[in-house]
Amino acid sequence: MENYRNLSELRPGTTIVEDIYANTAFPIIRKGTTLEIEHLEVLDLFNIKRVKVEERIVNRVQSEQHEIGKTDTISSDLDELLENKISRSSDLHTMYKKAVNDYKREFTSWRSGVKLDIAKVRLLIMPLLETYMEQKKMLVMLNEYSNRKEYLYHHAVSVGILTAALASELDYPKGTTLQLGLAGTLTDCGMAKVNPALLEKAAFLTKDEFAEVKKHPVYSYQMMQDSPLLRQEMKLAVLQHHERLDGSGYPRGDQGEKISQLSQILAVADVFHAMTCERVYRAKESPYRVAEMMKEEDFGKFDSAILDALYAVIGMPDIGDKVLLTNGDVGEVVSINYSKPLRPNIKLQGRDESIDLCSNRSVAIEKVVN
Repeated sequence: MENYRNLSELRPGTTIVEDIYANTAFPIIRKGTTLEIEHLEVLDLFNIKRVKVEERIVNRVQSEQHEIGKTDTISSDLDELLENKISRSSDLHTMYKKAVNDYKREFTSWRSGVKLDIAKVRLLIMPLLETYMEQKKMLVMLNEYSNRKEYLYHHAVSVGILTAALASELDYPKGTTLQLGLAGTLTDCGMAKVNPALLEKAAFLTKDEFAEVKKHPVYSYQMMQDSPLLRQEMKLAVLQHHERLDGSGYPRGDQGEKISQLSQILAVADVFHAMTCERVYRAKESPYRVAEMMKEEDFGKFDSAILDALYAVIGMPDIGDKVLLTNGDVGEVVSINYSKPLRPNIKLQGRDESIDLCSNRSVAIEKVVN
């Protein structure tokens, strides 16, 4: 038997018996799908109130609930459901790797000429956005997950995560935060239209080659411009994510107020992750050093409020933290330099010696190893 059920009556394990659309060309969830937590979250985000399901599953769920004295409906608190899932699965890296593999599959299809399906990208990134906004201490580890060979796919997923975390830190509404996280994941989808050899080239690009790579924000915008699943301001943010406040960016050289704050959030997430990761032409860099460089050396390119949010989401070292330094030393934070919070005073492990990172600029924190 088949029947329509309210969203609040669904639980993982229920089977959908018809394609579900939400003003989309393609279904957001296809017929025959067995629902998981991510699907319930997507239904909620698209404001889907009722779906057609296998009645056999629903009846069994209601029967089981009755036997253990529960009500005959499932709580509609999807945040709680998601939290429960994460508590059952401590390996967030597994979720992350799955998203990277799913994105790689989508990107490969775009290279072969398949049209961008934003609903599929949304489904693969949404659980991670929710999870990492609650697990901010994991954000500083994203560059460790990446590898040189598959950097492009890791970068897409990580920029989505970092973008959502920054927007949340800046107190954007949840709906805007999730939309911007989706936009962050799609900033480089236009790379699928760039010659793959240029993206894998270890040597410096020629002027003409770099000019071709610099077209990718326009390609990304063109790929998503007809989709109703991303707000227009998000599409503009993708187009502008390589613009800089001082006018030094591309593709149009916009500056100042012509660049939306949403775009500037994407820019900070994009540059931060790119600079911390191993690339074909560069070793990976300490997230703490990169955040500091963006604030001090690139002054005038990025919104200072967004850089403050970046400091907050990667987490400031605190007194008592055990840290690994970029020179290989390990030590404990014994005092904070509040004007430069990423450069505390460190008592070195195994010797009667301290190092003040404010006066030793060649050394920085590599990671907190508590």
